[in-house]
Parts: sequence; C-alpha cells; structure tokens
Amino acid sequence: MPAINIFYSEPNSDRWIKYDRYPRQLIRRIIRGKHKPGGQMMVALELMKGLDKLKIPYRFNDYSYARKHPHELIGVIGKSHLIFEKKFKNPILFGASIFSHAIESPDLLQKYSNIKEVLVPGDWMRKMFEPYYGAKVKTWPVGIDTEKWNPKIKEKFKYDFLIYNKIRWQKTHFKEQLVEPIEQTLTKNNLTFTSIVYGEYKHEDLLEKLAKSKAVIFLCEHETQGLAYQQILATNTPILAYDQQDFWLDPYYYPEKVKFGPVSSVPYWDNRCGVKFKKIEEFEVKLLEFVSKKNENQFKPLDYILENLTLEKCAQEYYHIYTSLANTLHK
Repeated sequence: MPAINIFYSEPNSDRWIKYDRYPRQLIRRIIRGKHKPGGQMMVALELMKGLDKLKIPYRFNDYSYARKHPHELIGVIGKSHLIFEKKFKNPILFGASIFSHAIESPDLLQKYSNIKEVLVPGDWMRKMFEPYYGAKVKTWPVGIDTEKWNPKIKEKFKYDFLIYNKIRWQKTHFKEQLVEPIEQTLTKNNLTFTSIVYGEYKHEDLLEKLAKSKAVIFLCEHETQGLAYQQILATNTPILAYDQQDFWLDPYYYPEKVKFGPVSSVPYWDNRCGVKFKKIEEFEVKLLEFVSKKNENQFKPLDYILENLTLEKCAQEYYHIYTSLANTLHK
C-alpha cells in the first residue's frame, strides 16, 4: 500500500514588518501557553489519527518528497495560503479546511490547474461552491474520536439539559429572542439546565457539564460540519437542535456579497440524533416531543456516529477519494 501525501499549515503571515510572525508567535506562546488546535487543524490531526488506526501509511508535510515527485498527488488539507506560498507542481486534492466561500478565489482552478478536486465538509457547502468549481467539488467530513467522546464520560445526572450556545452573530438579538425564551420555557416545564457559551469555556468545562446532563439544546446559526455537536452525539447524548434552515449568515458575506440557503446547523443527522426546531414559536411543542421520545428511549445518537462518522470510516473515505483521483491521473 503506497503512502499518501498530506500537507497542513496554519496561516501565519507577517503583520508589521518582514518576519515579525516569528517573535509574535513566541510571545503568544509565552502569554497564552501551548497552542490549542482549532477546528481546521483538527481536521488534519483527526484524519491522520484515523489513517493510523487503519494502518494506512502517509507522509505529513514532506515538502522535499513532493518536489522530487512532482507527478504524485498531494492532499492539501488547510487554507489555500499553502498552495499560494509553496507553488506545488504536484496535482492537488484540496480541502476540506478551505476558505469560507468560493468568491474569495473564484478563479482558483484557472490559476492553479493542478488542483484536481476540492473537498468541503458538508453537502450544503458543496452546493454553495458548485456554481464556481462545478463537479470538482466533493463532500468529505472528518471523523469523530469515539474513544475520547463516548458514553463513559457520563456521571450521575444533575441537569435535564445543557444549553450549548454557539450563536456567533447578533448575539443580543438571539439572546433576547431565542436563548432567554428557551430558558423560560424550560423553567415553566420544570426542566433543569446549565449553559455553556462557545468561545468562553475550556474543554474541561464542556466535558464536566456534558457528563452531568441528560440531553443538549444546540443553538447555532449554521455549521459546515459541526464537530462539537457530533462529539456530543458520540457520548450518546441526544440533541434538541435549533436548525432554522435559512440563509448563510456570515456578516462578512451576507447579504451584500452572498445570499445562499438553505443551510443547516446539524448537516449530519437523522431521527436517532434527536429533534430539530426552526423557530422559537415551535420550541415548546418540539421540547415536549423530545422529552417524550427520550423517555421512550427512541434516540440512539451513538449508533448514528458509529455508522457514519468514526475516525476510521472518514479516514477510509478520504483514502478512497485520494486513491481514486490518483488512479485517474495515471490513466
């Protein structure tokens, strides 16, 4: 089995003067401590973890090998800066941690004809990219570490719900129109809850509160894949998910540059995962439906993850996409 070639690098440009990225990087580490991998880096790390489990060989960031074998396919996981900076001669499988929208680089495939396929993490994002990149866009999600995220983390329950608040924009509006009414409805129905706000918690906080909660209410405008809610599902915790199925609301793009919809906050999902609601007006009805189904043990979220999103399954799919593309290049 030949090794595949994987490349990933965090964007780290100079800000004020040439090469100032290096002292800034050192200062950040001194002040903030060891760097914690973000969602994009996690795609590369978890892919390699899955490949390790499958015993599929790979080279990581072996630039020398790529230069010496310019006809061999490489997988560039991260942002396009790596393609721009390194000027690879190799054919490229690009993604899935790419830029947010194709209008950032509409002529990417013309400028870099060696990009043979583009991976994005979910189907609605693929549909958003297809008008620009056509059939070269494919869907590929990274896997969930079910050894780290599993039902064994559960303790004696203290709360009926953990409210996972990942609202990123118009926070005041959503607090008044969504979060507070949800809290009031839970209290009215004698359901206990605790909360966690995206970007304001430590990893240990999430694990601790999740361990003591019977279920989760997931609040987010939309997700391209949604690693956090899928990690929650892997602990066999069902989710009542806010899924407005509306426009992609990133304020950098919407509404002047891009109006695309519908999008989803839970793009990987079936009825085993829980219940969804689109607007606050239907929340109480969906809440009571969720509680009834949960009491009847109708949810099997871990089964969904094991069937669709394990490290092994997703790494195997990446390997299949990679090797299929490599084979077509050699014909």
